[in-house]
Amino acid sequence: MNEIRISSWSELQDRLFEDSWNQQLSRFRSQFAFRGLSDAGYRLETTLTRLGGNFAKLERHLLRNFKKYAHRNGVKPDSVWHWLSVAQHYGLPTRLLDWTHSPFFAMHFGTANLQHFDKDVAIWEVNYVKAHELLPEKLISQLGKEGANVFTVEMLSEALKSLGELQSLSQDDFVMFFEPPSIDERIVNQFALFSVMSDSGLALDQWLRSHHYLFRKIIIPAELKWEIRDKLDQANITERVLFPGLDGLSRWLKRHYSPRHIGNQNGHSMCLAY
Repeated sequence: MNEIRISSWSELQDRLFEDSWNQQLSRFRSQFAFRGLSDAGYRLETTLTRLGGNFAKLERHLLRNFKKYAHRNGVKPDSVWHWLSVAQHYGLPTRLLDWTHSPFFAMHFGTANLQHFDKDVAIWEVNYVKAHELLPEKLISQLGKEGANVFTVEMLSEALKSLGELQSLSQDDFVMFFEPPSIDERIVNQFALFSVMSDSGLALDQWLRSHHYLFRKIIIPAELKWEIRDKLDQANITERVLFPGLDGLSRWLKRHYSPRHIGNQNGHSMCLAY
């Protein structure tokens, strides 16, 4: 079963680290990418998809103009993968989707939004090693040449010069995962990686329905969110660490000192301070 509803903090740890034993290495080395969503009803849609309208045709215009105005910031001009990584990092709608190697960071992103504490959380796990077995031969060869399980932007730049070339590699849709360049401390601290679909119009969760063996969706009930959030804070999994700088510090302090709202018997809300 792909959707798993947990009932405790300890069960959550067991599920998140399930299947992480690597027999070949004799080490616990997970092959899963993790993504935490504050509302379990959210889909695995990119910011490009969420633009709506004819978003697929808008992609090249968005990226072209981003490159035009951001060129002075020193992005490698010949690599579409560097440009996409930088654009995604700074908020431009792209076909990329953010993931992390860390299940704890996924838990953070699933529980950081206090406005959604009445919603169940979803943590998606995708086995990127098995997903890469479905890649076109050219990309499988690139991974094999490097002895790698996941791409870097340099590896992709060597194999693919354009997004159009990506889609032309195969008639079958596929997904690949790559690690972004270390643009700043945020990417490094978040243990980040991106996924990219060969077809920008296809949502990843839609594709995964036909490849059910690649993923799990762990549901954290809303009633467990405060316990998990408080334990993450105690473990220093916070905005202050994941978003180094004064804005991350301010976000952490704002959330940490916000009152906890609960419903009382009269249907009104009351506050409990931390």
